[in-house]
Amino acid sequence: MIGRLLRSTTASGLLEIISGRTDPGPDDPSGARLASYRARLRAVNPGAGLERVEACGGRFIIPGDCEWPSQLDDLGDSRPIGLWVRGTGSLRLLALRSVAVVGARACSAYGAHVGGELSAQLAERGWVIVSGAAYGIDAAAHRGALAAGGTTVGVLACGVDMAYPPGNTQLIRNIAEQGILLSELPPGEHPTRARFVLRNRVIAALTRGTVVVEAAMRSGALSTARRARDLNRHTMGVAGPVTSELSAGVHALIRSGAATLVTDAGEVAELIGAIGDDLAPDRSGPVLPRDLLEPAAAQVLDAVPADANGAPVERMARRTGLSADEVLQRLYELGSLGHVERFGAHWRLPRRR
Repeated sequence: MIGRLLRSTTASGLLEIISGRTDPGPDDPSGARLASYRARLRAVNPGAGLERVEACGGRFIIPGDCEWPSQLDDLGDSRPIGLWVRGTGSLRLLALRSVAVVGARACSAYGAHVGGELSAQLAERGWVIVSGAAYGIDAAAHRGALAAGGTTVGVLACGVDMAYPPGNTQLIRNIAEQGILLSELPPGEHPTRARFVLRNRVIAALTRGTVVVEAAMRSGALSTARRARDLNRHTMGVAGPVTSELSAGVHALIRSGAATLVTDAGEVAELIGAIGDDLAPDRSGPVLPRDLLEPAAAQVLDAVPADANGAPVERMARRTGLSADEVLQRLYELGSLGHVERFGAHWRLPRRR
């Protein structure tokens, strides 16, 4: 509602309406909603919030500021009115090459390992890792980026001067030192269930794509992925064991076509990076010596029996349809490469000791 109203009036004009100093128009909030806004306005102290964020080395940015990430405008009426930011980097510049890595709070050891490794590899490629600073995959993603000497952004569901969850206090401090903390909520505000859901839309809109490492069917990380898909961002998922409930949500996302399967940083970068510049390496099995043989030599090798007695040249010539002279020539070539050995008048596969 507030976002829609700000399209037709300024922030100061909206404040006048909520405070009752200006009569509401036909498109303004209903009486009940206006009364709710008015009650909440009494507890608001913008000056105290600004003093508190400045005390912890932070700032408040709004749309139109040079540091404002314009991709947040894709949220339309649900775009944040402003962001409280803590950290030394430019949020706008860092967000230009950023990727969200999210997942279950109660993750498995597999999920934590993949989330950390994936984030570290992406950080080494110059990508900024964005996550929610929660337990589980979020924490693994931030730690992976920091361990690789990269930059990471923590999007909080509380004030940027708060450390939630408490167990991640040191991690959140490290993010503020090596990256950026941001929140829609003013300093001193505590998280609620609804605020986590609202925070997820910011993560989805801020980044070039979202990777879900591990998520159950009702995981909040899936809401981030769905928001990313609705915003035409790349949505990716990492497969896990089919027996794990913690991967069931990711598998359902991939199966429905809402997410692309990725297994490493190269595949993520190929999707969200510049066309032609961030290609993932081609995958193939190991090249065996037998793969390098010419077709005729490979045909003769296939005709050599696997038993200890082997076979004479004439029998292999009948099997291959080649002349006896060509078969003999190929057998000597194969023998020099160690693929066959002569056994009297026969040729056989080498006996392994």
